[in-house]
Amino acid sequence: MGLSDIAAGLTVTTSQRERGVATVDATAAPLAERLAPYADDLPCRVAVAAALLDAYGAGTSVGAASAAAGVAPTTGAKVLHVLGVGGVNPLSPLAREIVGDWLAGELSRREAVTLSGASDAEFALGAYCATHPPVEGAAAVVAAAREPDSRALDRREREALAGAVGTPDDLR
Repeated sequence: MGLSDIAAGLTVTTSQRERGVATVDATAAPLAERLAPYADDLPCRVAVAAALLDAYGAGTSVGAASAAAGVAPTTGAKVLHVLGVGGVNPLSPLAREIVGDWLAGELSRREAVTLSGASDAEFALGAYCATHPPVEGAAAVVAAAREPDSRALDRREREALAGAVGTPDDLR
């Protein structure tokens, strides 16, 4: 049995997500300064948003990052959503459809909350996410800030490989 026999009948049912070209943020300007043009679109001050992003980018939860930035967890989730950080909407895809039906006036709020199975706070945050799309320019700034600095990455890679790589004379 060959590879072609094993692969016979296989079909691809999903497509790969296009991620685009990776960007590297090697700018010297602080994140708060780069977010300043979007201050009117943020639910908090720019300095707080930058502190929140720094804490969240370090691997903490939304709640812990919000506490570090000095805002309520719901506000922190709103800020992260508006800045284009994914994964902060607490609702399932079906619950998001139910929120859409409520926003369209097809359901009462009570019916929508009951059908979604979400708490009042989760429903409110899901409704916020449905009605406030990420700010495009700010999302690009955040995406660039979350990429590692290429110069630091190269240095770290060189240090990590220093012991594994010998001199060209060792290769003979």
